[in-house]
Amino acid sequence: MTAHALTDSWTMTRRELARWQRQPVQLAVNLVFPVMLLLMFGYLVGGGRGVAGDYRDYLIPGMLALTMAFGLEGTMIAVTQDLDKGVIDRFRSMPMANGAVLVGRSAADMLQSALTLLVLIAVGAALGWRPGGGPAALLAAVGLLLLFRFAMLWIGIHLALVAGRPELVQAVQILVWPVGFLSNAFATPDSMPGWLGTAVEWNPMSHTATAVRDLFGVPGAESGHVGWAVVWPLALLAMFFPLAVRRFARLSR
Repeated sequence: MTAHALTDSWTMTRRELARWQRQPVQLAVNLVFPVMLLLMFGYLVGGGRGVAGDYRDYLIPGMLALTMAFGLEGTMIAVTQDLDKGVIDRFRSMPMANGAVLVGRSAADMLQSALTLLVLIAVGAALGWRPGGGPAALLAAVGLLLLFRFAMLWIGIHLALVAGRPELVQAVQILVWPVGFLSNAFATPDSMPGWLGTAVEWNPMSHTATAVRDLFGVPGAESGHVGWAVVWPLALLAMFFPLAVRRFARLSR
């Protein structure tokens, strides 16, 4: 049964990857947009309130975490379009494991997210940034970033299933913005008003960004956040993964 579910999920993953061939411009935009954000905040907007040392060392890990929180609308729209166009009904008539469509879509998103991280890290290296924690720490940081993305992804899938229609996705996607910008991606919580700094410190994305900075060996980075960077995404997954699967099962009846 498990092998059958894995085979169905891989088939759905290949279906999503085939969209990359049909929509190369969309893939390119998804890869270029975070690079533009990195360059904009690093060289145009400025920032770095409360940051000691080279701002790039602080900014790039924060941008990596921010990118993992954003860009969910592609997956959310794809899920709602499958529902709206009756694609799910056609899949339901086949001997397919329940939820394989969602797993395939999430797998494709994770592949694109990994590619995005590689592009951003390469751009950072081209700008002179060098992670100082070594290869093992680099892999651990990428793992934490992808774990955070996976948790955010299933939150997005659940919200897409609740929204039900592609035109409602944009309104739901706005809910992601507070997670991204009420964080320590661009400035330290110590430089913010007390109440705001406290909220930023409790943001799951802030824990991921801080843990990644520590693993990258950023001067002055706080230690002790790796555990929180694992616990928060796992807690979110434990909540939203079953909610999404149950919602999908109810829609598929």
